[in-house]
Amino acid sequence: MHAAQLLSRPPSRIELHLTTDQADKRAAKIARRIEANIVRRGWVVGESLGSESALQERYCVSRSVLREAVRLVEHHQVARMRRGPNGGLIVCEPDAGPAARAIVIYLEYLGINLDDLLNARLVLEPLAASLAAEHIDEAGIDRLRAVLRAEAQWQPGMPALRDEFHVALAEQSKNPVLQLFIEIVMRLTRRSVRQSRTASPDEAIEAVDQMHHDHSEVVAAVTAGDAARAKTLTERHVEAVTAWLQKYHRRHSAHGPARARRRAPRLDAEAPRGKLAEVLAATIGDDIAASGWQIGAVFGTESALLERYRVSRAVLREAVRLLEYHSVARMRRGPGGGLVVTRPQAQASIDTIALYLQYRHPTREDLRCVRDAIEIDNVARVVKRRSEPDVAAFLDTRRATDHVGAAGADVRLAAVEEFRFHVGLAQLAGNALLDLFLRIIVELFRRQWSSSGQPVPDWSDVVAVEHAHRKILDAIGDGDDSLARYRIRRHLDAAASWWF
Repeated sequence: MHAAQLLSRPPSRIELHLTTDQADKRAAKIARRIEANIVRRGWVVGESLGSESALQERYCVSRSVLREAVRLVEHHQVARMRRGPNGGLIVCEPDAGPAARAIVIYLEYLGINLDDLLNARLVLEPLAASLAAEHIDEAGIDRLRAVLRAEAQWQPGMPALRDEFHVALAEQSKNPVLQLFIEIVMRLTRRSVRQSRTASPDEAIEAVDQMHHDHSEVVAAVTAGDAARAKTLTERHVEAVTAWLQKYHRRHSAHGPARARRRAPRLDAEAPRGKLAEVLAATIGDDIAASGWQIGAVFGTESALLERYRVSRAVLREAVRLLEYHSVARMRRGPGGGLVVTRPQAQASIDTIALYLQYRHPTREDLRCVRDAIEIDNVARVVKRRSEPDVAAFLDTRRATDHVGAAGADVRLAAVEEFRFHVGLAQLAGNALLDLFLRIIVELFRRQWSSSGQPVPDWSDVVAVEHAHRKILDAIGDGDDSLARYRIRRHLDAAASWWF
C-alpha cells in the first residue's frame, strides 16, 4: 500500500481524518471524483467536462445523484452546470469564500476563544509582513497605500472600517496558504470586533488613529524592503490590537453573551453573493451558532424556516444539503421532525480549503514556511502546558514507546508516525485554529504525495526521525523552551523530504 493511502487512515488516538455519513454518500464520492479529475487536468478554467447525460454515463449514476454531486462541486466553486446549447459542467475559477466560511462556522462551534484567535494572528501576520517586504512591487505598494488613504479619510458617523489592511498585506506575501489563513483569522476578528464596544466616540477615534499610525509604519518598512522591521512592527501592532480587543470584549461580555440576545433573521453580510442557497446556508449556520448550538435540538420545521427566511422551498432544500455536507444540521422528516442541529466535523472544511489551495498551486516553500511557524509556536505552547495531565501522558507514552520497532520494517508506517507526532503536538498546544491549519497542510501534503508518486524515505531516515522526536520530547519535558524550539526547527529542516 502507498504511504499516502496509509496517511488517509484515521489513527487510533490522533485524529487526522474525520469521516461522516455524508462523506460516504454516493453523490459526495462522485463530487470528489469530478474535482480530482479537474485537478489532474490542470484546472483549465472555461473547459467543459461534458453534458449532464455524458457525466451520468461516465460515472454510472442516476440523474438525481449526479445533480447532488454537481451541487457540491458548485459549492466548492470548482465548476458550474451551464444549461442550454453548448452547455455542460464548466470549470470555473474559485475564490476563498466557501472555504473561509466553512472554517469559520466550524470554529464557532468549537468555541474558539479570543486569546487563541489573537495568538494565531501573532504567529501568521508578522510572517506575512516579512515576506511582503521581500516580494513587494509597485502594484503592491499602490494597493497598501490605497488602504491607508481610505483609513485616513474615516470620520465619526461614517460606516465602520472593515480593516482591509491585514488581508491586503497578506496578499503581498505572495503565499496563497498564508493569505487564506489570514483571511480566516480576520473574518473571526471582525466578528469579535462586532461583539466589542468602546466607551465613547473619543475612544473610537483614538483607536482608529493609532491603528492608522501602526499600519503606516508597517507599509513604510515593507516598501523599503526592511523585512525585520516590518515583522517587528507587525508583532507590536497585533499585540496592541490584542490588548484593545481583550479590554473592550470583556466590557461587552459583562453585559451578557451575544448569543443570548435575540435578533431578527437576516442574510449574512459576509455570505456569498452568488446562489441564494449559499447565502441562506451561511446565514442559518450563523443563526445556529448564535442560538447556542444545541446538539439534537430542532432549529425549525421546514414550513417555519420558509416563513422565517422568506425563500422558496427549492432554495431552502439546497441550503440544507450544504448544511448537511458540513454536518451543521440535518433535515429529519416525519412527526417531530425539522432541521436538527448536529455536531460539525472538520474534514469537510479541510477538504474544501485544500481543494481551493490546490487551485492556487502553493510551492513547497509556501507550505514549509507556514508549517514551520505553526509548529514552532505549538512546541512553545506545549512546553508551558507540560505539567497538565494530557500533555504529561503524551510525553510519557511517546518516550516509552519504540515507534521504530512498532513500525517494523515498513517505512511507510513510520511516515504515519511522523504525522501523528506533529498533529499530536498541535492538539496538545490547545489552539484549535492553528491545529486546524496544520491539518490542512497535512492534507495538502497527502494530496501532493498521492499524485506525484514520490518515493518513501529509507530506513536510516526513519531512525533519524524517531531520534529527533525523542530529543524534542526530552526538551519539552525538561521545560527548556529555547532548546525545544531549536530541535523542532532542526527536525523540520531535516524531515522536509517526508513532507514535501
